[in-house]
Amino acid sequence: MDLNTITEVVRHPSERPTDDWREGDAWLAGGTWLFSAEQPDLRRLIDLTALRWDPLVPSDEGLEIGATCTIRDLHAFAHPDEWTAGPLLTTSCEAFLSSFKVWNAATVGGNICMSLPAGPMITLTVALEATYELWAPDGSQRIVDALDFVTGDHQNILTPGEILRCVRIPANALGKLATHRRFTLTHLGRSTVFVVGTRTPGANDLLLTVTAGTTRPVRMAFDSMPDAQTLQQSIDVIPGDVWFADPNGTPDHRRHLTKHFVEEIRRELMGGEPS
Repeated sequence: MDLNTITEVVRHPSERPTDDWREGDAWLAGGTWLFSAEQPDLRRLIDLTALRWDPLVPSDEGLEIGATCTIRDLHAFAHPDEWTAGPLLTTSCEAFLSSFKVWNAATVGGNICMSLPAGPMITLTVALEATYELWAPDGSQRIVDALDFVTGDHQNILTPGEILRCVRIPANALGKLATHRRFTLTHLGRSTVFVVGTRTPGANDLLLTVTAGTTRPVRMAFDSMPDAQTLQQSIDVIPGDVWFADPNGTPDHRRHLTKHFVEEIRRELMGGEPS
């Protein structure tokens, strides 16, 4: 879609683009959502891809993902064998409601900052205990837990002009046993429910992350593997207004699916062999 209110596109921003942010600006990366709808309040686009941030930086500490990393690049990434939760990177990319052509432009940071309930990069990063580095216009930066970033449907903690610079997934989370369950109304449809469970090898803990069925990510941590009743009760205490409603499912439907899936995940991780 043509954005007829835009008067300027900054192709070569400074190393820290937030320094020159002003009202009416928008950060441009993939632009797959930005150009899909009218943006009457925007006057200027700042092209972050010109900064050429490293898309993927693996290390002993884990994986750093640049905010402008494309879904295509993340999907193609060959993770180390010791990252037993690494297949979640691929699984989450394949949970996009989009074609491979969109993958070429859509970015990890863009999906997170859109903060939609079904955003699979949100699922991935919350489930793998990531942190986000945020840059503000005043030159400051802060590190936040991925779990705390999204606060509701299309809502997050970003302040005006603040930007997501990168995502850091710790090595200990990447080394966990992991499995997931996802439901869609159609084979390539938007996620109605996307649930991920992880367990530390050699331990009996459980970390469950519920997304898509809720307006914000919900995480449940257990030091020891809960029994079926305890796990079901942990879903029951999720507030009613947190469950999401749209044409893909009612809150009751999403709650029912989640309760079914978390028990499957519990049993699977008790066996120690994720599918």
